[in-house]
Formats: sequence, C-alpha cells, structure tokens
Amino acid sequence: MNDRARGSIREEKQDPHLGMSAMSDPARRTSDFAPRTSHASQRTPHLAFRTYVGLSIFLLLAFLIGVMQGAVLLSPVTILKILLKWAGVSVGTVTWLPADETILLQLRLPRVLGGALVGAALATAGVLFQGLLRNPLADPYIIGTSAGAGFAATVAMLLLPPASVLGFGSVALSAFVGGLFAVLLVYRLARVSGQMSVVSLLLAGVVVNTVLGYLGSLTIFLFEGSEFQLRRVFTWLMGGIAIHDPRQLWVVGPIIVCGIAVACGFANSLNALALGEEGAVAVGVDLDREANRVIGLGALLTGAAVSVSGLIGFLGLAVPHILRLAIGPEHRRLLPASALGGAALLILADAAARSVVAPAELPVGIFTALLGGPLFLFLLRRNGRERTWR
Repeated sequence: MNDRARGSIREEKQDPHLGMSAMSDPARRTSDFAPRTSHASQRTPHLAFRTYVGLSIFLLLAFLIGVMQGAVLLSPVTILKILLKWAGVSVGTVTWLPADETILLQLRLPRVLGGALVGAALATAGVLFQGLLRNPLADPYIIGTSAGAGFAATVAMLLLPPASVLGFGSVALSAFVGGLFAVLLVYRLARVSGQMSVVSLLLAGVVVNTVLGYLGSLTIFLFEGSEFQLRRVFTWLMGGIAIHDPRQLWVVGPIIVCGIAVACGFANSLNALALGEEGAVAVGVDLDREANRVIGLGALLTGAAVSVSGLIGFLGLAVPHILRLAIGPEHRRLLPASALGGAALLILADAAARSVVAPAELPVGIFTALLGGPLFLFLLRRNGRERTWR
C-alpha cells in the first residue's frame, strides 16, 4: 500500500463522522461514508426531507399543467371527471366533448407519463456519470450514447422501411440499439490491458461521439430525400416526447423505474469515489466492478429514454447540479431528488413546447435549456462562495 493510501486510511480513522469502527467493520466501510464538504455546505436531513416534499408537489403541479396545456385547453374539473369515468366511477352527466376524452387519455396522459420517465432517467444517469467520472461536466451522453443513437436513428429515418415491435417503430429501436452499441464501443476502447481509467473513458467517449456525429451528418448530406424526411431527422435530434402506442410505456416504464431503484443502491460507492480512486479503494470499493455497473446502468437508462424522446440535452447535466446546490452532494439524497426534479422539469418543458406555437410543436430540447438554464445560473451565483463539488 503506498503512502497516499495509508494517509487516506489515517485520515478516515481520525474523522469524527466516520468513527473508529468505519475501517474495522467491512459492512460499514461504504455505508457510513459521505463526501465531506465545508461546514457551510453540510445539509441537514430536515432540509432534504423538505426538498423531497417540495419536489413531489412540484411534480404533481407539473403533471397537472402537462395534461391541461396544449392546442386544446382542458380544465382541472374536466380532467378529473374524465379520469374518474375511465376508472369506472360514475360522474353523472357528461359535460365534455368526446374529443376532450380522446385528447386526454390517448395523447396527453401517455405523453406526460413518458416525459416524466425520460426526465427521471436522464437526470439519474447524469448523477451516475458525474459521480463515477468525478467530472461536473459529465452528462448522460458523455460516453457516446447520443452519437450512437443519433446516427442509428438518422439511418433508420432516411433508409429503413417502417416497422413496429411492441409499439416501437424502426427509429426508436435503432436509436436504442445504436446508443448501447456506442457505449460498448467506448468501453472496449477505454480498456487497456484489462484496466480502464477515467481519462481513457472520457477520451474514448469524445472520439466516438465526434466520429459517429460526423457519420450522421454525412448520411444526411448524401441522402437525397424529401424535405419532410430531413426535417424529421433534425426534429428528432433536438428532442421530443413521442409516445405513439401505450405499449411503449409498458416496456420503457419498468426499465427506467427499476433502473432508478438500482441506481440508488450505488449511492455509497459514488460517495466513496468523491475521495478519488485510492480513497475509494481504502474504504472497500471495487473500482472495476462499480465502474462496469454504473456505466451499464447509465447507458441502459439513457438508451431507454432516447428510444421515446430523441436527444434531449442539458437536463442530465443541469438537474443534478441544481439539486446538489440545494441539498448537497450526498448521493443517497441526490439520486432520488434528481429523479423527481428531472421528471417535473421535462414535463413542464414538453408542455411549453406544445403550447407556445400551438397547434405546431417546438423541439422540447429548446425548453429544457430555457427552463433549467436560468434556474441553474441563479443557484450557482447564490451559492458561488460555497464548495459544493468534491
């Protein structure tokens, strides 16, 4: 064991927050660990609880706004009556148009649920990659998912015939497979002599993103198609929730919900990684195993999100930062909070995309930046004197 590792162990034994038993009890080596910050930036459990309550209320309000807003405005009373009728509860005389029921149950409700799932998945993946890479600029697309999904979706839209499997068209299926293939390629390129470092992973991700991005542009340049097809490609690349069949939710929903639950189990390892690789090893973290698990789970969450939303940027980068500034860097609190915040923010962004120039729709990626950017900058300036990233 080198001098730095010994120094990490001595430092942890002297830390009053860990206690002398932290190193003697293997079961507590990671469960008792949390990133150490300055006294001003430490957050109390009460603050975290209030944050969860606030985010839950925010998510409910976003859900209501999402099903209300659009080219046709639906009142909360009408929405409640339609839902009660759909659930088999008698609501008396029907006072709404049949089209309102179709809009709510077949269009808006699936879309809002899809937006919540995508937002939660991207925000959670952002936390995972930022924690693993110890890089505040990491986002869900940093290891090639966006470039792989974008290239595969471009090829599918311009060259492949229409197809459908469990409600997913050829574009969605191609994006999912392409994103996972790109991550696998980055992973293989980053491993040298059976070992993988953070630097090699980042560099491989940059190279694969660049090459596949230009291959997608070359495909668009060479393909002689209609203006509608090219417009469809650019719209997909800028993001938009596309739930064309309720079966999509039955497939994507369990993947994302289970993935977020599993991600919360990685919180202690991500906390340990805040000390660096040697510090994490000193408290009992198997770096290679944890890196494999985090990369695989983050890629799965991102691929599932991309299959129904296209490429939605900024969300996975900004939401973890916003909530880290609010409740601190402890991943046991940050992961579930980011899932709630990402879901709410994307629902609101999608509602704005559907409403601003209704009946036309704007790419939702524009609004994730417009909604999340100012809030992120406000919190960053307000907390600028605090050390919030370790």
